[in-house]
Amino acid sequence: METELQDIVPNICSGKDRISNSGEVALYGSTGVIGRTNSASYKENIVLVARVGANAGQMQIGNAPCGVTDNTLVIDAKEWNYYIYYFLQHYNLNRLVFGSGQPLITGGMLKRIKVRYGCKAERNNITRLLCLIDERIATQNKIIEALKLLRDAISDAMFCSPKQSAPRKRIKGFYTDWQKVHLNDICSRVTRKNTNGRCYSVLTIAAQYGLVSQLEFFNKSVASENLEGYYLLQKGDFAYNKSYSSEYTCGAVKRLDRYEEGVLSPLYICFRPDPSKVDSDYLAYYFESKKWHREIMDISVEGARNHGLLNISVIDYFNTIHRIPNIEEQRAIAKVIKTIIHKMSSEQTILDCYVKQRTFLLQQMFI
Repeated sequence: METELQDIVPNICSGKDRISNSGEVALYGSTGVIGRTNSASYKENIVLVARVGANAGQMQIGNAPCGVTDNTLVIDAKEWNYYIYYFLQHYNLNRLVFGSGQPLITGGMLKRIKVRYGCKAERNNITRLLCLIDERIATQNKIIEALKLLRDAISDAMFCSPKQSAPRKRIKGFYTDWQKVHLNDICSRVTRKNTNGRCYSVLTIAAQYGLVSQLEFFNKSVASENLEGYYLLQKGDFAYNKSYSSEYTCGAVKRLDRYEEGVLSPLYICFRPDPSKVDSDYLAYYFESKKWHREIMDISVEGARNHGLLNISVIDYFNTIHRIPNIEEQRAIAKVIKTIIHKMSSEQTILDCYVKQRTFLLQQMFI
């Protein structure tokens, strides 16, 4: 059977609630709960569609009781709500969004969408299955987030800052104080140039993925055509990006793991660890902690941040002080953290499978 959405839910309009500091009811905006409001305009779960802006067309379920802001459209289809929610995901509302400066989708557009459906029992079975998958995906995300918190907590406890002689937590069998070193004591700078156009794979640092190809990350290369002056990195080399962000307040250090070689802008500081003095995995995990941040903050000139870059010289960077244990303890620490990261990777694979299964079912269970 087929009917227009307005035949199922005649009134599709924007929310009218506002944020209240003293409110106790969840207030939904286009991206989720954004605050509280005084009273609940909706006493049942509802379907919400972002009406305007970059998120226009994105959907969510508003859990009652709740209020809704005016940048979000409300579909209150009662017992049909979850079926409509999944059907519209299959339909893909992004194709209705118009306007380049301020993307927009209207209630009138939604009302004219033709909804195809079967009997009540079939609708309920479809929504029940998809809801179960969504619940499992939510659980899987919580598992991954918990592992991330565990990894960060262990890293914080098992690494130490230059002012500490040893970390808060030690692996059994290791008791000696950690050695104070400069970065140039354990690493050598990499300045080899990409002469004769040896390599055309231009790298960039992505927070989640490390050193990745610009073509893979941006779907295009944003580097200059002449790559002769770029540094040629080989697998196992590290690069420090002085650009800072809310996630990486002192810049990011990443190791080249994904490719055998690649080229990187000379704006980066590149180096390679001495394997006789420092374990490469240990160093990679250490730079994911915040134990080295104080040194960077001390050498970064106050007020000299320009265009998102920390004002740090190469000499000062390699003179930063760090604490490291003997090589055996380094490898033991790296092994602990690597175990957690492998577990995270396995759980992420499971999550990806559930997401693919959900996508497949959305494609196959509606027409």
